[in-house]
Amino acid sequence: MSRDTTLPGDPPQKGAPPGGRRAVAVWSIGVAVYFVAVIFRTSLGVAGLDAADRFHVNASALSTFSILQLLVYAGMQIPVGLLVDRLGTKKVLCLGAVLFTAGQLGFAFSPSYGTALASRALLGCGDAMTFISVLRLGTRWFPARRGPFVAQLAGLVGMAGNLVSTLVLARLLHGLGWTPAFAGSAVAGVVVLVLTLLFLKDHPEGHEPEPFPHQGASYVRCQIAEAWREPGTRLGMWVHFTTQFPAMVFLLLWGLPFLVQAQGLSRATAGELLTLVVLSNMAIGLVYGQVVARHHAARLPLALGTVAATALMWALTLAWPGEHAPMALLLALCVVLGACGPASMLGFDFARPANPPERQGTASGITNMGGFIASMTTLFAVGVLLDATGDDYSVAFCAVFVLQALGLTQILRLRGRAARRERERLVASRVETVHVPAV
Repeated sequence: MSRDTTLPGDPPQKGAPPGGRRAVAVWSIGVAVYFVAVIFRTSLGVAGLDAADRFHVNASALSTFSILQLLVYAGMQIPVGLLVDRLGTKKVLCLGAVLFTAGQLGFAFSPSYGTALASRALLGCGDAMTFISVLRLGTRWFPARRGPFVAQLAGLVGMAGNLVSTLVLARLLHGLGWTPAFAGSAVAGVVVLVLTLLFLKDHPEGHEPEPFPHQGASYVRCQIAEAWREPGTRLGMWVHFTTQFPAMVFLLLWGLPFLVQAQGLSRATAGELLTLVVLSNMAIGLVYGQVVARHHAARLPLALGTVAATALMWALTLAWPGEHAPMALLLALCVVLGACGPASMLGFDFARPANPPERQGTASGITNMGGFIASMTTLFAVGVLLDATGDDYSVAFCAVFVLQALGLTQILRLRGRAARRERERLVASRVETVHVPAV
């Protein structure tokens, strides 16, 4: 008798991938591409004040860098999901590596604000092609029961890229200067591109996906419509929307200025707190991945608990009566913000079992849009409010609560329907298994 390797709610699988050392090696190459993409994506987070001086821009214009990058990223999610479903992981990852490396190089040599914006947009386009591809690679090389842990591990490696930005790139930037730091980091993009071209494979031998007809625009409309029709896809998107953005906004742009300008910390101390967010993310990601792999029903409580804890810590920090919040509170805030990334990964655990293998890329793209749309909106709102209030961070960061409230209402609205669909699918798969004759 074969061992069941699926989680509750997962579609039935025949001949599930075996995993093993080769799977780890191939998957690691894909994750390395994502790792470098995150370094490039978050590089502006440690260079925000330098960028403002270099290009002579205010807070709103500075936020436009990250907003445009995330706008491109979010807008590319569904097209990238369709590309992954149609072309496979290797081709999409190679294209992504070429684009984000070109964007990083362009940013290094940009002589003006306009060319720097264009470079960040190109970088965002390439970055958008990485994470969905890595998720697809994991489903092709590992059994479904390992899905939550593999996805959380990919997110953990991505946060390690954020750590490199915080610790390494920041030092290079202040030691070597703008152009050498950004141009030198672009070498990493060339390295992962070569590794992908030489060694990455879309799937193990003997586990080729079943052919699926692609019929132009009708195929695109069908993929998107079918994925969106599933409550699990929409619930996954709103979970991602509500959980990811507080940490993303903090790490990507506004954390360092908030800690330095509003809380009176030195750049070195602020950098250490940003590092704490990343380390917390990595530790909590391992915990969340293991918990969900063992207890599938823990997905929603973990997501809602993270939202509640994040809102509470931001409320305490912003409402603190003194001129600056105490260091203990800032430490607690950064630890809790570290849970946002792992919680956002839970969105994929709602979308994955709701869609068949040939639609996984599209469903993941829809889910992944959520957090980046929320991040983009909040980045813009914080920048506008800072300019309007004379750099009052207590007012500007209240935008976090508005986005959390919106996302929370949608999660509560969809959770019942998504749970019913999962139960129906599980019952149907069991009935189908019972009626399939043994061979």
